[in-house]
Amino acid sequence: MIILKKERSEEMARRALKLASWTSMALAASGFYLYSNKYLDPNDFGAVRVGRAVATTAVISYDYLTSLRSVPYGSEEYLQLRSEVHLRSARRLCELCCANRGTFIKVGQHLGALDYLLPQEYTSTLKVLHSQAPQSSMQEIRQVIREDLGKEIHDLFVSFDDTPLGAASLAQVHKAVLRDGRTVAVKVQHPKVQAQSSKDILLMEVLVLAVKQLFPEFEFMWLVDEAKKNLPLELDFLNEGRNAEKVARMLKRFDFLKVPQIYWELSTKRVLLMEFVDGGQVNDRDYMERNKIDVNEISRHLGKMYSEMIFVHGFVHCDPHPGNVLVRKCPDTGKAEIVLLDHGLYQVLTEQFRLDYCHLWQSLIWTDMRRVRKYCQRLGAGDLYPLLACMLTARSWNSVNRGISQAPITATEDSEIRNNAATYLPQISQLLSHVPRQMLLIFKTNDLLRGIEAALGTRASSSSFLNMSRCCVRALAAHKKTTCSFFRRTQISFSEAFTLWQIDLHELILRVKGLRLARWLLALLCWRLPAPH
Repeated sequence: MIILKKERSEEMARRALKLASWTSMALAASGFYLYSNKYLDPNDFGAVRVGRAVATTAVISYDYLTSLRSVPYGSEEYLQLRSEVHLRSARRLCELCCANRGTFIKVGQHLGALDYLLPQEYTSTLKVLHSQAPQSSMQEIRQVIREDLGKEIHDLFVSFDDTPLGAASLAQVHKAVLRDGRTVAVKVQHPKVQAQSSKDILLMEVLVLAVKQLFPEFEFMWLVDEAKKNLPLELDFLNEGRNAEKVARMLKRFDFLKVPQIYWELSTKRVLLMEFVDGGQVNDRDYMERNKIDVNEISRHLGKMYSEMIFVHGFVHCDPHPGNVLVRKCPDTGKAEIVLLDHGLYQVLTEQFRLDYCHLWQSLIWTDMRRVRKYCQRLGAGDLYPLLACMLTARSWNSVNRGISQAPITATEDSEIRNNAATYLPQISQLLSHVPRQMLLIFKTNDLLRGIEAALGTRASSSSFLNMSRCCVRALAAHKKTTCSFFRRTQISFSEAFTLWQIDLHELILRVKGLRLARWLLALLCWRLPAPH
């Protein structure tokens, strides 16, 4: 026993020495870089900014190294203590993101969206970053517009609201009126983000590598790789405008979807002008009730829209947090509309990934466990295929085996899934480092959509699974028809129509059952309650 304690102490000492070495190296390299770069403003990316990130990482690592070492692994005391360390670390990380702003807030928001993949202490703490993004001053906004459009604000607009409609990690949006009377939303990039972003990612990469040396079981390089790939695209507002127009064309058959029009004549890489569209956030039930908007209808529309993007087209809007998805009554028709904003972050799925993902969801919906295993493994899960199935559905393995469309998730099961995120964090991080990179933003999108459904009280309804199944059937049939004879295409079309009819019939039966149950409950209430005299 004494020898084991001695070995453990020596191991902790070696890890602490590694931590000190990496911290010193990071600070020295950062200092040399700053000293040698004469174009860098020390106030924007100086020793304070780098030192803050290094110090926070060191403190968090030291907390994990020392706080849990004297407690038996898996005991109730260990679990309680681990939760406290998670919470302390999440708060430190949140403070770092708020202080360093820009890319740090963007990455923090990404982590905060992974509800069922990271410990709840982290996701609940980091969610505040969506509402605590920095604002640029009007002087900075004028400067960006002057540099990019070559004119002053008063030359371009009749009015321009000084107070932004909203501020995000990379930009903020102002309401304005053009000289021709059009009301527009003007998205302006924070002036320092472009210069800081590549250096921030480099700094994160160094820190993640240092943490990996201390905790080899945790793989978070995927997070840096995603930021490295996606951030340049998000910082190009012309790319965002093209994405908006592409998704509007792609989903034009949905009359409930509104994508604001882009005004190209006054748009650049850092300034984006678009049609101004007002509405309430998609998770605001009170707004919907006040405006007589059916919550269930909005949830169904949202599911249809994203199923079409993911399974049929493979072009997916990957930032559907409530600030980017609005609802309103259309002024012309009076029908409920979903307004989709912020088109900077899209995931383009390869055909092979999209088809495997279709097969996997079909197998999950119809509880074909042999094919669930097959397609999870084709997507890189290996022996961790049950974990991938649970992460995708946010359901327990028992529920996956029983059938995710058989019964909605309960509060107990939801709590169990969230708690398991902390227990299985090493396995989750291992899985995330092995699945195709396309899967990472799909996870984020799924969790954001589940958050909206939970707020609306429409989580995991049968109709959402049936809509997904319809899209999978159409997507797989379309693929099969691309390389076959006319006779075979006709067979596939008949099979597709028959399967879609079966899904429609199944949905009708569920509705009839629901109506019967409602009538039965009403009759029971009438029988139990005395008639008024």
